[in-house]
Amino acid sequence: MSEDKKIKITSDTKPVAGAVDNLEKEFKEHSVAEFFKKNKQMIGLYGKVRTLTMVIHEYVTNSLDACEETGILPNIDVKIDELGDEYYEVTVTDNGPGITIENVGKAFGKLLAGTKFHRLMQSRGQQGIGASGCTMLSQMTTGKASKIITGKEGKKAIALELVIDPRMNEPKISNVKEIEKDFRGTSVQAKFKGCLYRDSDQGALEYLKRTAIANPHAQISFRDPMGQKTVFKRTHNTLPQRPAEIKPHPKGTTVDDVLTYCKSTKGRTVASFLTNDFDRMGAKGIEEIKKRVHFDLNKDPKLLTWEEAEEIVKAFKAISFIAPSTDALRPIGEEQIRKSLQSIVQPEFLTVLTRKPTVYAGGYPFQVEIAIAYGGGSGRKVGDQTSMDIMRFANRVPLLFDNGNCALTKAIQTIDWKRYDIKDPSTAPVTVFVNFISVHIPYTGAGKQAIADEEEVLEEIRLALMQTGRKAGIYIAHKRRESENQQKRLMFYKYIPEVCKALSTITKANEENLKKKMEKMVLEKLKIDEQKEEEDRKKTEKTLANDDNSFITKPKPEKEENKKKLKK
Repeated sequence: MSEDKKIKITSDTKPVAGAVDNLEKEFKEHSVAEFFKKNKQMIGLYGKVRTLTMVIHEYVTNSLDACEETGILPNIDVKIDELGDEYYEVTVTDNGPGITIENVGKAFGKLLAGTKFHRLMQSRGQQGIGASGCTMLSQMTTGKASKIITGKEGKKAIALELVIDPRMNEPKISNVKEIEKDFRGTSVQAKFKGCLYRDSDQGALEYLKRTAIANPHAQISFRDPMGQKTVFKRTHNTLPQRPAEIKPHPKGTTVDDVLTYCKSTKGRTVASFLTNDFDRMGAKGIEEIKKRVHFDLNKDPKLLTWEEAEEIVKAFKAISFIAPSTDALRPIGEEQIRKSLQSIVQPEFLTVLTRKPTVYAGGYPFQVEIAIAYGGGSGRKVGDQTSMDIMRFANRVPLLFDNGNCALTKAIQTIDWKRYDIKDPSTAPVTVFVNFISVHIPYTGAGKQAIADEEEVLEEIRLALMQTGRKAGIYIAHKRRESENQQKRLMFYKYIPEVCKALSTITKANEENLKKKMEKMVLEKLKIDEQKEEEDRKKTEKTLANDDNSFITKPKPEKEENKKKLKK
């Protein structure tokens, strides 16, 4: 820039006339609904296929939570109707407890309103955004209200229409009426444009299939836009034990947390606040904190200053506490995972493991469940090709998107699968199931599709994968040896005619006699190989029989049938 074009700014430079007033006029407040309306990609609502799948995800997750919290075995019916080009109507109906007219608006028409965000307990949703986000998306893309029918036991069901006022983040309910038919549960129907149904790895059918695997107590029926119906029957008739709410652990607490908790505590002193509102805090802990802070612990906790809260957190870090309570975690269970995968994936071999609970980030308990399925319907099918299929879950919820950014995927990718006789994961008929359970899932975004790289989480998944991988490797190695022996037999029979013909030409011996002698030699050799193979099979089955969580589900073919095939 030339010297004469440079702008000289000094301390006495005056603002442009009217600019300050204009800036003040433009200063406005915005609601959370307006924010997510403008940034819907932040809650996972982007991409045509992904958007439709996420809508199904949000409605189904709410239905499962509502049923489980009230002790009802879930029956969920999902329908997708195609109304036009990239234009669909979604209907999700459950047999849950229903919602009162006072709360239905909050459940489907107010963002960041729900029963989960303020509690430290294992749950599917966390933020109270999902279903309301779907209501907002429907009115954004079609201008139409969502239709809801809800009924409680012993009361008349009500039907209504609902939209969101984005400026106020408030629901607007209209056309409320009672319906005569007997109905208990909730049914939501909404229309969406700019989305697409595809029967793919990221489509609604795959999402529901994986939901059924991780929730064996639920029965899910699905009718796609072509009218094809799929039913995932429940394989377990008992509801999972209801998760318990836990208190925050001192080791995972920040200064801001302390000041937030003390505002709502019932404790009248800092000492009673710490004792009542934190996990693993006893008289011994209070005595240790008292030595490390410079104020009286009899002080009203609501009057704590930032500096005093900092002293408390520093004391937390210096003191040894018992690890956080882990009995609040509710895994799916090895037997339930086995039944689900056998029913839906139908593998040839399956091994399942639920690891003991541990903690990450100093204060959050978590647990990992792993299953490795081999053969049968295992693996990801694309045309004639099969590759390793990774099924990721967080608190029983399938994670179909953002695969590469997820700690679960990264942990799987760090495993040397060749050690377990999986030479190339890109061609292996293997399904790896990973369920991460915690009272707080460290999602990387509001879309809740990828888990952050917490060091303890990565290491725990790796240990679980190696433990199950060893069991799978025993069976896969046995199958490989069987296949190699089969190929050897086929090769023997294939070349007998050629070898006998060449020998007859050289030695002038009768070709038919040579064939008979050669076949006899091969049969004797095969008999020895079969004996070794049988010993190997028994050894493999004995090894796996000692493990209650490994299962061979495909019956062995009869040897006589194999011989007939070989002779042909």
